[in-house]
Amino acid sequence: MSKNINLKNKKGNKKRLFKIKSSLFNFLTSLSTFEFVIIGILCTVLVFATTIVLNRAFNKALINKYKANLQNSTVVCASEYKNFSSLDEAKEQGIYNRLNVASALSNSRYRVVNSNLEVLWDTYYIDDGRTLINSNILQIFKKARTISEFNKQTGNIETATPIYNKNNEVIGVLIGNIDQSDVKEILTYINEISFALHLILITFVFVILFIDFYVINRRFNKKLNVVNDIAQGHTDKRLSEKGVYEYRRFAKDFNKILDTASQVDDSRSEFVSNVSHELKTPITSIKVLADSLNTGEDFPIEVYKEFMSDIVSEIDRESKIIEDLLALVRMDKSASALNITAVNMNEMLELVLKRLQPIAKKKNIEVLFESFRPVIAQIDEVKMTRVMTNLVENAIKYNDNNGWVHVSLNADHQYFYVKVEDSGMGIPKESQSKVFDRFYRVDKARSRQTGGTGLGLSIVKSIILMHHGTIKLHSEEDVGTVFTLRVPINYVEQ
Repeated sequence: MSKNINLKNKKGNKKRLFKIKSSLFNFLTSLSTFEFVIIGILCTVLVFATTIVLNRAFNKALINKYKANLQNSTVVCASEYKNFSSLDEAKEQGIYNRLNVASALSNSRYRVVNSNLEVLWDTYYIDDGRTLINSNILQIFKKARTISEFNKQTGNIETATPIYNKNNEVIGVLIGNIDQSDVKEILTYINEISFALHLILITFVFVILFIDFYVINRRFNKKLNVVNDIAQGHTDKRLSEKGVYEYRRFAKDFNKILDTASQVDDSRSEFVSNVSHELKTPITSIKVLADSLNTGEDFPIEVYKEFMSDIVSEIDRESKIIEDLLALVRMDKSASALNITAVNMNEMLELVLKRLQPIAKKKNIEVLFESFRPVIAQIDEVKMTRVMTNLVENAIKYNDNNGWVHVSLNADHQYFYVKVEDSGMGIPKESQSKVFDRFYRVDKARSRQTGGTGLGLSIVKSIILMHHGTIKLHSEEDVGTVFTLRVPINYVEQ
């Protein structure tokens, strides 16, 4: 039983370790090149900073240790003078031999300086008999205290302590200096360890960087192969949106371009199909009517007139479709075709409604115009007139008899707003997102009866966009439809 538990624990540990490794690998390969370089630089800086901090810490700790040891040994050596009344008496009793022994044992140098600043004894036999002027010595004769310090320039650790006789009088100064050879050896050893640590960490960073770039290169080659396949005509393929940040972003944008291009191709194919169908329908009707006249015999003059009237209607319909198509083509080019002038919108709307009044009277539809303030806007008057005419004409044509159409004009400091409301049949919700598509009709049969081509609202939207405006639709079935325009008062070419 215990063996099974141990096996399960081992398997569980292996799985956890594998998850940690895979998570770390995924994290490293998901970093951007810039992020990885930043991490590499930060690691390098961290290693350098750690090396400097460790060196300083070890150096400081070592110096403090040597200072403490030197201070203790110097104070102990100086305390032996309390058994004598003077420095000469201490010399006669062989105290300098003991100083030499202490110097040899601790690898230190000791010098005895009297009140005349003369060196009476130097365990290194260098300064014997010389005058030693030292700020520490002068302070000790004044204040009688022990001084320990480290000289960074010379690397010398020095302790100076007062020498008291048996009468507790300061009769001299004992100076201890430490041998730097041991300190330098230890510091050199520490520097070698720090350098090795630095080299290992930097090598590790560059190995990880190399592995990451190797993985990046492999993935990049895979993406290049996919791009090459797409260039050869396999437009259904897409790049994988995984890996390094730059590649994820590139793949996402590249796939978006392909999706847009595919939509454009589909839309273009559908448009060509719709154009072919719309142009073919009137021609077919004309052909049928003409064949009927050619094959028939002794038709009454009324039938000839009726057939010819239908042919003329179909020709007019064909002409209207071609005219709308040409308008769309011209507007698809650029907004530079706009002829911008300052136009009185109040007067323009009144003129549009006046022209459409005869159509409204046929269905007994009341057309109302409400203006909240005078509006002068920079627009293309011809194109904007076409917009207003199309919207109001649709509101009349697709309205019920004895209904109403309400047109309102308002403005603020930046935009003018036109709202066209009607009491008509409304537009189903499933069709509202498509009404601006080319050749789309909510009710195809009724559209043909009213002479619609399915291009009017598409032209309206194109003109509004050329003016950097927006158009919104709100409609409820059997309640009515509202088109709201928002157009900048001052045209600014973008």
